[in-house]
Amino acid sequence: MNLQYLKAFYVTVKLNSISKAAKELHLTQPGLSMQIQSLEKDLGVTLLTRSNKGVELTEAGTVVFDYANTILSMQDNIERDLQNLKTNKKDLLIGSCKAVGEYALPCSIYIYKQDNRDVDISYNITNSQGVMNNLSDRTINLGIIHSYIERKNITTEKITSDRLILVTSLPVLKNKITLDELKMLPLIFREEGSGTRATIQQHLKPHHIKIEDLNIIYELNSMEAIKTSVISGKGISFIPELTIKRELRDKVLREIEIENITMKSDFYIAYRKDYQFTSFEREFIDFIKSSKRGFC
Repeated sequence: MNLQYLKAFYVTVKLNSISKAAKELHLTQPGLSMQIQSLEKDLGVTLLTRSNKGVELTEAGTVVFDYANTILSMQDNIERDLQNLKTNKKDLLIGSCKAVGEYALPCSIYIYKQDNRDVDISYNITNSQGVMNNLSDRTINLGIIHSYIERKNITTEKITSDRLILVTSLPVLKNKITLDELKMLPLIFREEGSGTRATIQQHLKPHHIKIEDLNIIYELNSMEAIKTSVISGKGISFIPELTIKRELRDKVLREIEIENITMKSDFYIAYRKDYQFTSFEREFIDFIKSSKRGFC
């Protein structure tokens, strides 16, 4: 089985488009189609059918696609490890949700680097769903996410918990409100796919409150932008406590309690089940799960 043809098939399925996959792989569309057809000929099965929605997997295609993820990941591991042997280079590729990546993780990386100066660390910050997508696409090898997300072939391990609190800079609001009063507040929210939003939905659901029931004045895809907006008096928002410790201490922001609700955020480290860690990657996982991680 030709691994180049297998990758052409895999990327086509992931992008759900022959044209997008051809562009991604720097191939012509006819060239990509020929590679997939050659793979089908080698295996003696039909893998894909085209439709108005893109491409659809056949039953045989589903089987091959599931194995393709493992096979291509192993190929990446082999190439990476051989390259590291040649150059003696250690690259740690991390993706992080914004609640951790914009605030807590930089301190952890600084602490980790004190004892691991030979490890080059690169991390991408996006929302939690984006982190999971990057893991599946093998863009990163380790991810840190906010709130539990189930994803096929991805393992998650809990790192820590933190309070998710409703905060304001406005002086006129009560210190404690009811759920009905919560619905009236001008709220600034994170976007779809963020762990913060998922956590809020999870805690409101038992009280039969949906996101649509709230008075969301606008959404932002950056926790820093939300914090700045709340400090400026533009609205009120739910923010993880670890990201606003200084503002709470200095009374720039203050907490608004909600009757009968205490929201807790869980943070997880995530990785592909079939990924073989290097020693320094395993050391980082142990470090980030320990009390030594030193989140800011």
